[in-house]
Amino acid sequence: MRVVVTGGAGYIGATTVQALLDNGHEVVVYDNLSKGYSEAVPPQARLVRGEIDDRSHLDNLFRDYRPEAVFHFAALIEAGESMTVPERYFRNNSASTLTLLEAMLAHNIGKFIFSSTAALYGNPKRVPIQEDDELQPTNVYGESKLLVEHMLAWFHRIHGLRYASLRYFNAAGSNGVSGELHNPESHLIPLILQAAAGKREHISIFGTDYPTEDGTCIRDYVHVSDLADAHVLALQALGSRDKLIYNLGSGTGFSVRQVVDCARRVTGRPIKEVEAARRPGDPAVLVASSEKIRKELAWSPKYPKLDDIVASAWEWMEQHPHGYAELAGTRSS
Repeated sequence: MRVVVTGGAGYIGATTVQALLDNGHEVVVYDNLSKGYSEAVPPQARLVRGEIDDRSHLDNLFRDYRPEAVFHFAALIEAGESMTVPERYFRNNSASTLTLLEAMLAHNIGKFIFSSTAALYGNPKRVPIQEDDELQPTNVYGESKLLVEHMLAWFHRIHGLRYASLRYFNAAGSNGVSGELHNPESHLIPLILQAAAGKREHISIFGTDYPTEDGTCIRDYVHVSDLADAHVLALQALGSRDKLIYNLGSGTGFSVRQVVDCARRVTGRPIKEVEAARRPGDPAVLVASSEKIRKELAWSPKYPKLDDIVASAWEWMEQHPHGYAELAGTRSS
């Protein structure tokens, strides 16, 4: 199948591009490279540099390439930043996605796979979170994604657009080719591994008095390759089904201290901890249930163990101590 992957030069996007290629699909990556890296795009995929709010560019791409489906990963993802510059998140994550959807409708592209977020649930009333739980985002990032889900529901109802919305918290690990690399880095596992590598002095633990076994927050971590496989399964399922909404999660979660201890085991390095005050709005436990997608699409994570997730991330970091710098060179058109 011919597919377009927006944000396909980013961490989860590039991993999904590789999974699509491995499953025999033909892929064009559409990315402005503001957060992604051209070197992360597999060489078998074509890279087109562009903005998702550029309607004329999208029209040309869809007219020339004639894709049958679009995967949408292009988004700003920092929840904290979204609470200081909400306009950027509504513009990029919500309004620009509307432009993308309008272009798809104009060119009769009938399948859309959306990288959503479990941040839609806000402070959950139960864990693990189920797909039919209340949607009440506590930050603009989550709200900007929820607006897209509302649009998708209406476009499905009125235009017959087939779509899958996949909600998850923390992607981690590496497929061995692409890895997690943000600037600035804000995700826990790469921050811990940077401390293990001597690139930062310590790892901060924000809050040690939560109602959890060790007092630190519990979060969900899913291997990025398993997330990619779920996106490919969703595309296949849209051949016979017209609307899919799934959580992707471990079902159990891991505390901050468990992740730090895991990194110590995997790397064999000392990692200094510094306790800090709670961050406003951090819930004690955020864990999503993935029972629905396991049952309906037979999704079965290959890397459910935290040690395997962290080990793959560490291996990629050791092989790429300067990120993608040693692979510099673009392939855009």
